[in-house]
Amino acid sequence: MVRGLWQQVEQRDPFPVPDPDPADPTCDVCAALVVQRAECYRLRDLSGVVDRNVEIRRHPHTEVSR
Repeated sequence: MVRGLWQQVEQRDPFPVPDPDPADPTCDVCAALVVQRAECYRLRDLSGVVDRNVEIRRHPHTEVSR
């Protein structure tokens, strides 16, 4: 079968995993990261979006024992 030079390519979702929600909604750091992520989306800075998502996933939320 002879194919043409230009073939249709299946389009993929650039973000197959949904954006994470902060583990602790009252955390100021997570809230700031969510705001920064929204700004990255506005600027179409997809690398920045991914960076903020990684930071949100990795931000520790530990209980302080007394």
